[in-house]
Amino acid sequence: MLRCGRALGELAIAGLALALAMLPVPARAQTAQDRGGSDQSARLSAAELLAFANRALEQGRTDVAETALRALTADPSVNVRSEARFRLAMLCVRQRRYTQAALLLRQILDEQPGAQRVRLELARVLDLIGDEAGARRALREVQAGDLPPEVARFVDRYSAALRAQKPVGASLDLALAPDSNINRATRSSTLGTVIGDFVLDEDARQRSGLGLALRGQAYARLRLSSKVNVLGKISGSADLYRSGDFNDIAVAATVGPELRLGADRLALEGGGLLRFYGGQPYSRAATAGLTYLHPLGRKAQLRAVASVAFIDNRRSALLDGESYSTSVSYERALSNRSGAGLTVGIDRQATRDPGYATWGWRTSVFAYHELGSVTLVATLGTGGLKADRRILLYPARRSDRSYRASLGATFRSLRIASFAPFVRATWERNRSSVEVYDYRRVRTEFGFTRSF
Repeated sequence: MLRCGRALGELAIAGLALALAMLPVPARAQTAQDRGGSDQSARLSAAELLAFANRALEQGRTDVAETALRALTADPSVNVRSEARFRLAMLCVRQRRYTQAALLLRQILDEQPGAQRVRLELARVLDLIGDEAGARRALREVQAGDLPPEVARFVDRYSAALRAQKPVGASLDLALAPDSNINRATRSSTLGTVIGDFVLDEDARQRSGLGLALRGQAYARLRLSSKVNVLGKISGSADLYRSGDFNDIAVAATVGPELRLGADRLALEGGGLLRFYGGQPYSRAATAGLTYLHPLGRKAQLRAVASVAFIDNRRSALLDGESYSTSVSYERALSNRSGAGLTVGIDRQATRDPGYATWGWRTSVFAYHELGSVTLVATLGTGGLKADRRILLYPARRSDRSYRASLGATFRSLRIASFAPFVRATWERNRSSVEVYDYRRVRTEFGFTRSF
C-alpha cells in the first residue's frame, strides 16, 4: 500500500508536469522579423541573448545562463521580461532555490495575471517550499480561470496529491504599530458599581502608544509515509512598547500527525502555551487541537478547527479553567486574481469563577484582490459574548457586542530580498454592559511580510 500511495502521488506530480507543458509560456521574445518591425538590432539582441542562455544551459554553464537571463529581466518589453523570469525561475527550481523561483514567478503574475502556466508553477514551488495553504490557494485561482479540459484533469489529480514537502521552514512578520488603545481599556475615568462610582487609575484607562509587532513561526516535518507526516511547530507573537507595562508576549509549541485522507487533510496537535504581560508571567496552558481541510470542487475549500486549552492563570486563580473553541471557514477563488471567505466560530471560557465564565460567537468575511503588484485584503467581523453570572461588584451581567474592520495592502514591487512592505489599518469597537470592557480602538501597522 505504501508503494501504491507513493506511486500515485508521483504519477499526479508527473501529470502536472505534462499539464504544464500543454500550457503556453506567458510570453515569447520575438525578433523584428517576427513582428514586421524595423528595430532589428534591439529585438534580435533580446532573442539572441535568450538563445545564448539556452546554449549555456545545455553546456552546463548555469552561472553564465543566469547572468544572461537576469540581464533580460530588466528589458523594456514585458514579453522578454516574462520569458527571462520564467526560464530563470525554472533554473532556480532545478537548483532547489525555491524562494527565488517563487519571487520570479510572482513578478510575472504581477504583470501578466492571466498566465495560467506560471500560476501552476507557483503552486508547485509553494508546495516544495512547504506552504501547502499557499499552494492550494494558487491552484484554486488557476481553476477559477480558463483551462483546457485535459489540463484541468491533471490539475485535479495534483491538487488531490498535494502535500507540504519541505522538512523545515520558518516565517516572520515585523511591523511598527501605532495604536490608540494598547490595553483595550475604557475611556471613562470612572467605573459604575453597585456601591457607587469608582475612580479608575491611569493604567486601567485607555492608553495609546507606538509598538513593535512581531509574528513568527518555525516548523519541522518528518515524513513517515505518503499519507502521514509528523509536524512540530514553535510560534510566537509579541506587541512591545516603550513602556514595558503593556508588553504582550505569547509563545506556543505543538507537535502531532498530519494525515492524508484522499483529497482531505486531518491534522492533530498537542502542546503548550506561555503568555507574559507587562514583563511578568500571565498564564500557561496545555493545548490540543484538530484541523480538518476538505476541498469543495475546484475553486473552494472548507476548513474546520477545534481546540481546547487547560489554563493556569498566574495572576488570579479565579481565572483558572478550560477554554474551548471551534470554527468553520469557507474560502473560494472568484478569479485568478481575487477570492473571498467566511468564518463562523463559537468559544467557551469555563473559569473557576462563573462571573468570568463566558460563551461567545464570532463571524467574519474577507476578500482579496490583486492589482498588479499590490494585493488588497479587506475584512469585516462581528461577535458577541455573555457571562454566566453577574460579578457581584458590577450592576449587570457582562454582555458584549464587538465589531471589527480592517483594510490592508502589500506592495511587492518595493520588496527587499524576499520581504515586501505592507500597511494595515484596523478599527475595533466593543460595546459592553460592564463599563470597564467598553472600548474603541484604531491600530495601524507598517511592516514587512513574505512577498509571495
